[in-house]
Amino acid sequence: MEKKRIALLGHRFMGRAHSNAWRQVSKFFDTPYEPVLQVVCGRDQKDLQQFADQWGWAEVETDWTKVMARDDIDIIDIALPTHLHAETAIAAAEAGKHIFCEKPFCNSIAQAEAMLDVAEKAGVVHYLNHNYRRCPAVFQAKKMIDAGELGEILHWRGAYQQSWLLNPNHPIDWKLRKKTAAAGPLWDLGSHAVDLAHFLVGDFSSVTCQTTQFQKRRPLAENPSKKGDVEVECSALMLAEFTNGAQGTIETTRYASGRRNRHTFEIYGTGGALTWDMEDMNRLKFYSEKDPRETAGFRDIMVTEPVHEYVKNWWPPGHIIGYEHTFVHAAADFLRAVESGQRIAPNFADGVRITKVLEAALNSSESNARVFL
Repeated sequence: MEKKRIALLGHRFMGRAHSNAWRQVSKFFDTPYEPVLQVVCGRDQKDLQQFADQWGWAEVETDWTKVMARDDIDIIDIALPTHLHAETAIAAAEAGKHIFCEKPFCNSIAQAEAMLDVAEKAGVVHYLNHNYRRCPAVFQAKKMIDAGELGEILHWRGAYQQSWLLNPNHPIDWKLRKKTAAAGPLWDLGSHAVDLAHFLVGDFSSVTCQTTQFQKRRPLAENPSKKGDVEVECSALMLAEFTNGAQGTIETTRYASGRRNRHTFEIYGTGGALTWDMEDMNRLKFYSEKDPRETAGFRDIMVTEPVHEYVKNWWPPGHIIGYEHTFVHAAADFLRAVESGQRIAPNFADGVRITKVLEAALNSSESNARVFL
């Protein structure tokens, strides 16, 4: 397998997660393989060089347009704030680069459709990193649903809860401005929840959404002695109907005490139920209507055996994996897609689907009405 040369745009939190993933993909291939970490791009030269030295990137660059023009780059890894995704992804596709893009996809349906259109016309592999699909427990849930073990799905209950904005002195950053983030947790956390709903249940047919603000003003990052307006919602509650007739709810918030990063779902069908919680990501709970009444109940499926997708590439049975491993799974699958020329999911088409749901939810909140997709 020919080694691919990667350029990383962005070197903060997601840049670290992506760098770690590229460095660990070799265990997913039969022969030793590591992509070339060629160049990392960012604005702060000093921080950028420290990052490159720590994670093994060969070069640094502060002008992303120069990266796109290079003939020795095969893959553009976009780990930037959301409002920068569209411009860089379109430029990467036009330059013939394969694209590994962080979520949320972008800030509007118009951007999403433009990104998909250019990538498809360019014939490049495009991937949208909703990494939770590649948790072994989530993958196992998908297999069980497809096998009919839940029967007809009736209910989806999803939530993504964090607590970091409970601190009233947390400054206004790009995630709290509408121009750079599009919305609050509905967009950021909700994109993950919607993607898993798409993956496990199906398409949405309508949404109704209520949003609220618990704190309307916060210190400015550039001048903490002054305050500015929080431009996005603090919490969102979405009611949904799926095209297959199932009903759903999705809660997203950054004000849930004690919840650092809780992403969870419950799925109920005529034949059984599944529940999963990111805070205990190696455990899937399953209830079957086929069980005898005297022993019926939710049982644990611990996805730590080599028979489970991805697990065989890590530790012996019973040894759990964590958040960072989902990025390695995604990177390995992406490299296989690039090598074979095959599509990978979720991709930019999925990004369009997700963005349509999120934008419909925002429209519902603003109009106080149900919105059909």
